[in-house]
Amino acid sequence: MKLALAQINPVVGDLDGNRGLIAARIAEARSAGADLVVFPELAVTGYPPEDLLLRPGFVSAARASLDLIAAQTQNIVALVGVPLLDGDLYNACAICTDGEITGWMKKWHLPNYGVFDEKRYFASGEELSLIEVAGSKVGITICEDMWIPGPPTTELAAAGAELVVNLSASPFHVGRASEREAIFSSRARESAVRVALCNTVGGQDELIFDGHSLVIESDGTVLARAPGFEETLLVMDLEQPEAASVTPLGDDLEQMRCALVLGLRDYVRKNGFDAVIVSVSGGIDSAVTAALAVEALGPERVHCVSMPSRYSSEGTRSDARRLAENLGCDFRELPIEPVLEAYTTVLAQSFAGRDVDVAEENLQARTRGTIAMALSNKFGWLLVASGNKSELSVGYATLYGDMAGGFALLKDVFKTDVFRLARHLNEQAGRELIPRSTIERAPSAELREGQLDEDSLPPYSELDRVLEAYVEEDRSLDELSADGFDPDVVARAVALIDRAEYKRRQAPPGVRLRPKAFGRDRRTPITNRWRS
Repeated sequence: MKLALAQINPVVGDLDGNRGLIAARIAEARSAGADLVVFPELAVTGYPPEDLLLRPGFVSAARASLDLIAAQTQNIVALVGVPLLDGDLYNACAICTDGEITGWMKKWHLPNYGVFDEKRYFASGEELSLIEVAGSKVGITICEDMWIPGPPTTELAAAGAELVVNLSASPFHVGRASEREAIFSSRARESAVRVALCNTVGGQDELIFDGHSLVIESDGTVLARAPGFEETLLVMDLEQPEAASVTPLGDDLEQMRCALVLGLRDYVRKNGFDAVIVSVSGGIDSAVTAALAVEALGPERVHCVSMPSRYSSEGTRSDARRLAENLGCDFRELPIEPVLEAYTTVLAQSFAGRDVDVAEENLQARTRGTIAMALSNKFGWLLVASGNKSELSVGYATLYGDMAGGFALLKDVFKTDVFRLARHLNEQAGRELIPRSTIERAPSAELREGQLDEDSLPPYSELDRVLEAYVEEDRSLDELSADGFDPDVVARAVALIDRAEYKRRQAPPGVRLRPKAFGRDRRTPITNRWRS
């Protein structure tokens, strides 16, 4: 049997566009001599369609689109993910061949943790689906069905399946591709059956789907691996596994870069923006954001604006300009002092007798946010915020200031990883995209004379370790201290994290890179008196 895995990038709700993608891949697979072509989970609608599934018109339109897809399946079998209304609503696989829908498989195991909420929408299936293709018996599963040991995989193997395929929409986080591969290799070994995974690819709001579709031998050996973060049709003759291609997995830093680029590119493309604007300060966060934006979109679609104040150093001002020159982007410098003077005049009577403090500092950030949003409104550019996860964790960010924007690219990237990414981007380019002085300069918001981030925060090398343990691993304050962390750093960081939840609720969406991102994964009450 010749197998094709169609690793496509659908758009949620774009039934016509998704149908075009699917039809094109069916034709390509047929031309390549494939007997069977497998598509990702809910390929007809895109994943996750969320509350679109509660709209009867959407579900019926998806079924009508599937009927048109099935009509394309002459001389080939296609397995297509789609919602199925059959009394209850199911996350299903349609078996299409000879121009018709000839059968169904309903997903057994519905994930309801982390970013998943499938029990809100779907009922669970309980029947096995075993088909014959080119003389071989093929069992069908959907995503979570194969993450869990036992049925249906074991029952399909016991029923004679020679290959078990899995239609998947498995979201990315750093290290996920290796974890996924290990789990599917375990399923193959446990049931002594070949396994094929077809995973979707692309960005959907915060989620990234990395592809990395697989064919795995019954002993757990990877026979074929599709590239990550791009669409492809992986075709494999199961009688000649030695001829298959196994694309190498990139290291964690390279996968992080690929996910950020794909996430921004798809958010811009799928939401109809032509270009983006990045507020470049001469600091490392905005520099990395701008460099990634250029990689995602090209320099002609990235606009850099520098908004210096009296506290902006000549070094950061020149680095902001040099960054844009290195990237080949449009650059404009708009000093904010005249606006700040107007604010000072308006507020003078109300602020009389009070010392200058964080209120005046935040006015600078909010002035920049207002100007950047004005440019966004005037020209239709998406404002990409550049705050990182370390800052967002502890609230070291200004609401309606540097947090303003439609997309927060580095929202799930710790500050220490921002530095690693900066060096990686320069190494990959073989030249200095991000000025060395930007990478080597001590981080500063430059909102007052001589300000440094470490005046308000522990060193990032210490802070990020605490953040990872507290935010992502849910370690308590006592456990962190027992783990050897500095008790003062722990107490200070935890207090800041707990106080900043209201800010995080108002942050733009951003690329999810870690197992517990803010928003979809970590849902903490704003009004909350529990202190660990």
